[in-house]
Amino acid sequence: MTPATLRPTATRQRSRHASSARVPLIARRTAMSAEAVLRGELRRNVSMARHVSWRAGGVVDCAYTPADLADLKTFVRILPAGEPVHFVGLGSNLLVRDGGLRGTVVFTHRALTHVGLGAGGDDWCEVIADAGVAAPKLARYAAMHDLVGAEFFAGIPGTVGGALAMNAGCYGGETWHAVVNVSTLDRSGAVHARSPSEYEIGYRSVVARHAAPEEWFIGATFRFTRGDGAASRKLMKEFLQRRIASQPLGQPNAGSVFRNPPGAHAARLIEACGLKGARVGGAAISEKHANFIINAGNATAADIERLIALARDTVQARFGIALETEVRIIGDAAPGEDETT
Repeated sequence: MTPATLRPTATRQRSRHASSARVPLIARRTAMSAEAVLRGELRRNVSMARHVSWRAGGVVDCAYTPADLADLKTFVRILPAGEPVHFVGLGSNLLVRDGGLRGTVVFTHRALTHVGLGAGGDDWCEVIADAGVAAPKLARYAAMHDLVGAEFFAGIPGTVGGALAMNAGCYGGETWHAVVNVSTLDRSGAVHARSPSEYEIGYRSVVARHAAPEEWFIGATFRFTRGDGAASRKLMKEFLQRRIASQPLGQPNAGSVFRNPPGAHAARLIEACGLKGARVGGAAISEKHANFIINAGNATAADIERLIALARDTVQARFGIALETEVRIIGDAAPGEDETT
């Protein structure tokens, strides 16, 4: 099988309910004479509604779940040079438009799952975590080894890879404040060690300074302080109780939709506009937290995107403040629909 046969045909039908089918997992890179055997799972026409926390959205051309890092290296090497590639963890900060997504999605949460201790000193220790590790698991692991400073990760509903990509944070902590170095993977399958100085890191923003080909985060080394693990676990429990009380955790959502503008809170601005409970189709602004949009029942990605636009435009008109989305919106609008954000 050549790399070209890994690509779906351009004529197949797309819908959010499209079925997926297993594809034989042996491929040969054109420039190689030996076969490169893939050990993961490759599917075509995969509904991303099943893989994002909003439970809405379109179909991706191909989706690959690697067996491990070695398998992932092989997979990215055999992809056609122009193939769009999207790394996805738990899909907690992502919306795929109803018209679908071109290219290939790589799911990291089943393969890149190692977490362990690294170097340490008298009052500190490093924790090494793969990109597919859930952020709350990182927090619990640190506390289990009597390390403090990782508690805020318990409030991040995604993976380490996603937290690195957007400098996720909550409860006064931010991901990159604890980063010693990161590991990235490029399209040739090469792994690179990168330092924080190689990135422009801001509020919910991470941009590479180095002039390098496309790379994806596959892991990171964090440094935490030695301390009272029991106190750390107690603090995480308090964070969880606060989340349960203030956020619609029982309904499909993607966390905070907008970044907090300087000197203000997006939720308070949206609430001041009287938009709590506002609906577009099956999507609604949460009555619990105005910076959360929930799938209240069979919402489409277009419903959610229109509601995002309604909140943004209303706040702009009333307060003159331009809200910026924290969630990533990718893919194509369905036929007859406009991309509104």
